[in-house]
Amino acid sequence: MNNHKTKSWEEVLTTFQKIWGYEDFRSPQGEIVNSLLTQKDALIIMPTGGGKSICFQLPALLQTGLTLVVSPLVALMENQVQELLERQQKAALLHSELSTYQRRATLQALEKQQLRLLYLSPETLLSPPVWERLCHPELQINGLILDEAHCLVQWGETFRPAYRRLGAVRPALLKHKQPGTKISIAAFTATADPLAQKTIQTVLQLHQPETFRLNPYRPNLHPTVRIAWTPRGRKQQLIKFIQNRPTQAGLIYVRTRRDSENLAAWLAEMGYKTASYHAGLGATERREVEASWLGGKILFVVCTCAFGMGINKPNVRWVIHYHAPHLLSEYVQEIGRAGRDGKPAEALTLVSEPTGWLDPEDQQRQQFFQEQMRSQQQKAQQLIKKLPQQGEVNAINKLFPDSAIALALLHSSGQLTWLDPFHYKIEHKGKNQPPTQLHAAQQMTQYLNTKQCRWQFLLNAFGFDKEANNWRCGHCDNCRN
Repeated sequence: MNNHKTKSWEEVLTTFQKIWGYEDFRSPQGEIVNSLLTQKDALIIMPTGGGKSICFQLPALLQTGLTLVVSPLVALMENQVQELLERQQKAALLHSELSTYQRRATLQALEKQQLRLLYLSPETLLSPPVWERLCHPELQINGLILDEAHCLVQWGETFRPAYRRLGAVRPALLKHKQPGTKISIAAFTATADPLAQKTIQTVLQLHQPETFRLNPYRPNLHPTVRIAWTPRGRKQQLIKFIQNRPTQAGLIYVRTRRDSENLAAWLAEMGYKTASYHAGLGATERREVEASWLGGKILFVVCTCAFGMGINKPNVRWVIHYHAPHLLSEYVQEIGRAGRDGKPAEALTLVSEPTGWLDPEDQQRQQFFQEQMRSQQQKAQQLIKKLPQQGEVNAINKLFPDSAIALALLHSSGQLTWLDPFHYKIEHKGKNQPPTQLHAAQQMTQYLNTKQCRWQFLLNAFGFDKEANNWRCGHCDNCRN
């Protein structure tokens, strides 16, 4: 049994003040902490910069036993664990870039039950050496936290298929623990529309979760969408924008690694101090770019969506989407990096003119994305004909290379269930539904072309219809015009 003495609220506040030095919680932090301490399942949607990590770190530190934090990016884990270690807390992380020595030390600390928080990616969680230790009957696990839970929806079907297997983790762990043990699950994200919320709840198999939803509106954030008529025009608009803000920190988001390198090189030729950042860089290079930007050595970074999640720099004055992202949830995440200090900040998105005659690149990017989705769907439907009725992931992967994504898509369309995190079973009741990604991509296109208040559009898209009623923010490009 998990032996939790209920903590008095005084104890909770005292610990909070001692570790973080704040006087009191911001709403609804206190309610969330309380909910997690009572070991209920929860789904929490709070805007970027709303202090989400404290909401799960504090309950974990107040309990004996371990809380697992599943996190999508190494940079994100490192930032949070570094901060916890600076505050003398028992936290550690596991990821593929660690040295053998670091990895061994963390696994030993795990075995000796010396940790309160362990950060890992979905892939590491399901790797044999880690999974075997987590299944040890003596190891007390209190909860599983899914940080940046929108990644389950954004990436689970396309390039991080391990996300779709996370729902099988709790029942599999409980089989190895003493009868009566409770492991709660809480999912945290800044952006989840009603469809994404439903996907997160279903995939993680949340039991009657307590839901906390704050709308994404940020009064200091001014969204603008501008047409760039030609590729050259796009570069000119970018330069003009940066020239007008010579001392301000910002971020430039592009679609691909190659775009990031090419644009950073071009800006360097134009005399700007900048750097390219994407998931293809080595760990040391990524840390260097982050440190230079956080420390103000360079004012802006040309990056893909791999940058910024969980990186806290309060004085970012602008975010430019040099290419529009595919999904509205990515867009809101990324513009949310600006203006965390509450002072005015700008979010500019550059788009080709809608016909695509002068510059077909935006349309080509969108088509490529949709083609990719369709071809992955087709592969999944072809694979299901060849698969054994029940099977084990790694064995199937050896037989059919690249089958992991197909299995995730079959799970998404209800044609396959996970018996545990490693074994599937084919269900014939499946329906071949279009992936949620395509619906989300259409929404992004509508946003870029809308004439209504942009914040009103976003509130509606994320399911805050009541608040969006008769809404005008007065500070987006459509309201200003």
